[in-house]
Amino acid sequence: MKKYAAEFFGTFWLVFGGCGSAVLAAAFPELGIGFAGVALAFGLTVLTMAYAVGHVSGAHFNPAVSFGMAAAGRMSWGSVPGYVVSQVVGGIAGAAILYLIASGKAGFEAGGFASNGFGELSPGGYALSSVVICEIVMTAMFLVVILGTTHKNAPAGFAPLAIGLALTLIHLVSIPVSNTSVNPARSTATAIFAGGPYVAQLWVFWLAPIVGGVLGAIIHRMISED
Repeated sequence: MKKYAAEFFGTFWLVFGGCGSAVLAAAFPELGIGFAGVALAFGLTVLTMAYAVGHVSGAHFNPAVSFGMAAAGRMSWGSVPGYVVSQVVGGIAGAAILYLIASGKAGFEAGGFASNGFGELSPGGYALSSVVICEIVMTAMFLVVILGTTHKNAPAGFAPLAIGLALTLIHLVSIPVSNTSVNPARSTATAIFAGGPYVAQLWVFWLAPIVGGVLGAIIHRMISED
């Protein structure tokens, strides 16, 4: 249960901090954080919580990471459902608190609420095919970084830093394409509050990241000295 609690709070922080930077701060151009600020915020949420609770649960905070870890043999497949449920519930809790804060402003409209999408819902108007490819590739490379930096022969203590920076880089590249998911729990949490078409497109942001996570595990097992 401690592992599930760690995953809950880690995903809560990821959604609240990362999406919060987009909903609350990036909405005001005069603050100047832009895409780069949002990307950094997502990276910082993972970096900080990986150091805080990584020793408890492994700091997945993402169903695609849990699937990738199981595919790489780092955890049992039987543990995946509990991790995924904890991550989704934690993400929804983070989005709910964010919604309560954001809705306190006069004239508030949820709009996209930092959700993910393709076509008209893509920030840059990218098609479904572009979004699927981007999400698969980005998640696969994210898993390669995670698995490599947490390997027993990797330098100790630096994994959270590398993983956080990798997530920042992923956002810098893919925010214009899909508003960056690589995380089904994060996508589900915000889509619930954005509603309508964002919920209808959620399947993409479950399927593509999980495929990417497993692909990343396969790549790692191909190149790992194990």
